[in-house]
Amino acid sequence: MAVIRAASTSLTLLASTSSSSPSRYCHCCPSLFTKFRFGPILNISFAFKPLSSRKAKRMAHSTARATLGLTQANKIDPPKISFAAKEIDLVQWKGDLLAVGVTEKDMAKDDNSKFKNSILQKLDLQLGGLLSEASSEEDFTGKAGQSTVLRLPGLGSKRVGLIGLGAAASATVAYRNLGEATAAAAKSTQASNVAITLASVERTPAESKPVIASAIATGAILGTFDDSRFKSESQKPALKSVDIIGLGSGPEIEKKLKYADHVCSGIILGKELVNAPANVLTPGVLAEEASRIASEYSDVFTAKILDVEQCKELKMGSYLGVAAASTNPPHFIHLCYKPPNGKVKTKLALVGKGLTFDSGGYNIKTGAGCLIELMKFDMGGSAAVLGAAKALGQIKPAGVEVHFIVAACENMISGTGMRPGDILTASNGKTIEVTNTDAEGRLTLADALVYACNQGVEKIVDLATLTGACIVALGPSIAGIFTPSEDLAKEVFGASEASGEKLWRMPLEESYWESMKSGVADMVNSGGRQGGAIIAALFLKQFVDEKVQWMHIDMAGPVWNDKKKNATGFGISTLVEWVLKNSS
Repeated sequence: MAVIRAASTSLTLLASTSSSSPSRYCHCCPSLFTKFRFGPILNISFAFKPLSSRKAKRMAHSTARATLGLTQANKIDPPKISFAAKEIDLVQWKGDLLAVGVTEKDMAKDDNSKFKNSILQKLDLQLGGLLSEASSEEDFTGKAGQSTVLRLPGLGSKRVGLIGLGAAASATVAYRNLGEATAAAAKSTQASNVAITLASVERTPAESKPVIASAIATGAILGTFDDSRFKSESQKPALKSVDIIGLGSGPEIEKKLKYADHVCSGIILGKELVNAPANVLTPGVLAEEASRIASEYSDVFTAKILDVEQCKELKMGSYLGVAAASTNPPHFIHLCYKPPNGKVKTKLALVGKGLTFDSGGYNIKTGAGCLIELMKFDMGGSAAVLGAAKALGQIKPAGVEVHFIVAACENMISGTGMRPGDILTASNGKTIEVTNTDAEGRLTLADALVYACNQGVEKIVDLATLTGACIVALGPSIAGIFTPSEDLAKEVFGASEASGEKLWRMPLEESYWESMKSGVADMVNSGGRQGGAIIAALFLKQFVDEKVQWMHIDMAGPVWNDKKKNATGFGISTLVEWVLKNSS
């Protein structure tokens, strides 16, 4: 039996570096906090040079104000979920809910309205035909997204559920959805013990079974997770155990289930970071969360957090221009993963946009559809990067060095903030005329990409909730990718197929760059509405060394689930898969 735990994460949330009292904790930001406390977690100093008297007073006021009105998050221990990949007679299995994943083909019936599928036939025979009768009355045909849960006497389980997989289940996402749907059914019925199997399990190739079991396990863990940290009352999940039946057992299954556990812990961290409000998750707190990862996996991680003065020394004028208006100072985050043993053959960088709140600056977000109330999720790229770091710290891939980079800050409004018409100088010496202060994410990423190239990496993937234009083009569920590298595109697409996350390659149309020309600087930061996602990617390309393979992922759509009003954790599983594809 492989035990998978949706591992609880102790997170340190800082409102000030001097407090020692216990407490608790982003357009994108996820984070889950089961414990909140103030105080440094690594021997990393955040050294700030003396400020002017006026600025020092303003900073002191900011620190005091930041501690007011913060919600105290609930401490919730996630359930311990056991996944047993063992052979069990479905009729004899005893528990609260038996969930069977069925395709449309599995639901076929003969002339007597009896199931043709052998597993459904066996269950239905034990139930005296009630299962086929009920499925007909419920008009359940096995389509993706369909589910029906019935309380029928005659089995060892209290309830039997049929979960639709679609015409023919083959993709990872179908089996992950099976796990999530089962977790949802368990929640609605207050089921404690659940078993999951496939109606077509007898026809499933042996080599596919470990991957399918892993996908089901991932869905069940994530489906059980409920981020109720900031609610006054929360219900503890009833689900305690899940048995995966018929997909085999042994070392390969154990390995896959352990991998699913690690990835889920990273996704849950990512979700929690994005869900956390901006009055809790400040740039400093995001830096502390990154430092905590390095502390927890110190055998493979080191952390470097750069303050304002250190960023000035590196001439990060583009990034600091965005941060200038906020009373919460920026923090530039750099985690470095090195394998515990063996030589490093490949060096990679993951760069995430880290705007813990985006007001739009002087081009303030206004009007219906501006989503200013959701701009806490504008750090979704950084959440994906840090979630991947947490997962990889547990997996410990060999042969690969990975740099996790986030230029964290807020885009606010004040007398010290950047104005439309200002000219900023990035760390590679290129100058930028600010024509729109709400096109700020690309300004922070510019210096982050230059910094990543200076680490000597061979490949860079950046993730950002960068443009509403990408949502218009691809909708809420698909991220757009931009890269001049065919090889890198194939690698990342392969990783996304394994993870079940949806990507679509967009063109890097060089002729569009004409709209980004400035009369007084090297470029402007915004070229208008038409082709906005493409133009933003072309802007980022100006800050990447030509010798480095680079990809930009615009994840503005899939970072957030409007129906559930919750973060999705998008990008984390794809990043982990991509890093593993580059490991020896």
